Amino acid sequence: MASSDTDPLARIDRLIAEERELRSQATGSGLDDAGRRRLRELEQRLDQCWDLLRRRRANSEFGADPDQAEPRPVSEVESYRQ
Repeated sequence: MASSDTDPLARIDRLIAEERELRSQATGSGLDDAGRRRLRELEQRLDQCWDLLRRRRANSEFGADPDQAEPRPVSEVESYRQ
């Protein structure tokens, strides 16, 4: 793994940990409106981070500077087909 992947992966790990915590609360006591909003925000940020990581890796693979990849807007990332 390239060292340029370290920061995005660390951020992804933190977001996943928080998402798991909220999901465990959702199946237990349930989430209030703020918790549901935060969970949706986490899902969006994770999609954004994964997209950025893929683009950084592609840049690196094809000889471009991975640091030139910038996060795309959530609206753009969320409109991708799975």
